[in-house]
Amino acid sequence: MRRVFAMMPLLLIGTMPPAAVGAPLAHRETLPNGVRLLVAPRPAIPIVVVRAYVRAGSVFDSADAPGVANLTAELLTRGTAVRTGPELDRAIEFVGGGLEADAGRDGTSVTLAILRKDLDLGLDLLAEVLLRPTFPEDELRRKVAEIEAGLRRSEENPEIVGSRALARLLYPGHPYAQPVSGTVESVGKLTRAQVVEFHRARYRPDATVIAVVGDVTADEVRQSLGRRFSGWSAPPGLQPSVPMAPSSPPVVSERIARDLTQATVFLGRPGIRQDHPDYFALLVANYILGGGSASRLYTRVREDAGLAYYVGSSLAPGRYGASYTVSLQTRVDGVTEAVRLVKDQLARMGRGTLEERELELAKAYLIGSFPLRLDTSGKVAEMLTAIEEYGLGLDYPDHFKAQVAKVTRADVERVAAIYMDPATFSSVIVGK
Repeated sequence: MRRVFAMMPLLLIGTMPPAAVGAPLAHRETLPNGVRLLVAPRPAIPIVVVRAYVRAGSVFDSADAPGVANLTAELLTRGTAVRTGPELDRAIEFVGGGLEADAGRDGTSVTLAILRKDLDLGLDLLAEVLLRPTFPEDELRRKVAEIEAGLRRSEENPEIVGSRALARLLYPGHPYAQPVSGTVESVGKLTRAQVVEFHRARYRPDATVIAVVGDVTADEVRQSLGRRFSGWSAPPGLQPSVPMAPSSPPVVSERIARDLTQATVFLGRPGIRQDHPDYFALLVANYILGGGSASRLYTRVREDAGLAYYVGSSLAPGRYGASYTVSLQTRVDGVTEAVRLVKDQLARMGRGTLEERELELAKAYLIGSFPLRLDTSGKVAEMLTAIEEYGLGLDYPDHFKAQVAKVTRADVERVAAIYMDPATFSSVIVGK
């Protein structure tokens, strides 16, 4: 990921003023070419953050080009029809701004952070890298070498090795099973023609969300973007559809041999997205099970049994599927007992063992910590694009708190019996 952040003391800074209860998080509209625009005016913040999110993630990699979405994103800031890569770097650094591009499974984000007075220049640069990248061959070869080196290094990281293996188990036959960066073998075969075609097909206005946060108004943002993006139109043909990930993949156990003094363990199963009616109850249940230092897994497996250096659980929503994962690190000779204790705690969550104190602590933490997800301009822009992509509504912060507050003990035990049944979890163990 190409990052050019010269103004780190200022970037995404400032504590965001709290939004009024019941007030929408931002203004929303759809531009004539299909771009969905979200504007959150924050007059007290000197930095404007613009986040353009395009449905151009690795889920759209073709079968013969794993990693092409990531490579395309890496090259966006390495040269345009107006400026070379070094010229882009100098232009943004001269005004103390930042411009970066990053591909994920579902989409690619291009994020601009810049002082209000330099916003016009920043939007020019953003429009260039989105609409007019040139993908120079020399930059492509250099990026390919960097990605290959990173992939080789990642094979020495048991957490990465284990998480990739678990993805293959949870998403058989689905694009989510493949690493976003591709593989050493696939990346080395990628060509400029493939990158150019991916950009032509996937970078389209009707698959784009632009969120703007800072000292701006919706009217001026609309006009500024209109001047730069009005000629951007979708290529002919419908967007290709992506199937949902399997809801009930086979339960499989995999061991990956590594000469390590400790083992890394992953237990995982399909999860649910934020728009599922069980989501908030499962969110509370997850915090009780493995969400922090007061969780059952931390207390029973790490503190009481002394079997884990780290243990926790998490929900990972995705546009085309979600996962629910428990992960831990333990000494090699403690793997069997540690996994047994984890599965025991998973099973106990649905057996009427929940205490009211645990429930209230979890709800208080989730509600009380939510504002920290919106305390910088960058976080607000990221939240806005996620809300738009998942169709959660601009009242989501208030909705989140209200739904968490409504979760009951019976709700937690009901969803735990469904989503925390240890018999439904596949496992990966990396170690001796």
